Amino acid sequence: MRIYSSLWNADDWATRGGLVKTDWSQAPFTASYRNFNAQACVWTSKGSSCSQNQAWYRQSLDSTGQARLRWVQKNYMIYNYCTDAKRFPQGFPPECSLA
Repeated sequence: MRIYSSLWNADDWATRGGLVKTDWSQAPFTASYRNFNAQACVWTSKGSSCSQNQAWYRQSLDSTGQARLRWVQKNYMIYNYCTDAKRFPQGFPPECSLA
């Protein structure tokens, strides 16, 4: 498995509506991943290698985890595409309606 990342100029939409500009003089931009451990399903034309019995497949955040996630979103998230009606005039992506 591997992680693929990309960087694009999103000055006009992903930076609080263009309020925060990218400082291109700081390029090249780099990212690193530490202790990444992916547990994934393999998909083929015959279906998925995952079963509903795998413990990680059924995991979800408890109320403490949900509260921590909301705190991080409130204090650190600067852009949420699920609230950007200008970017999605025909309607938000399906994941935006998930609870």
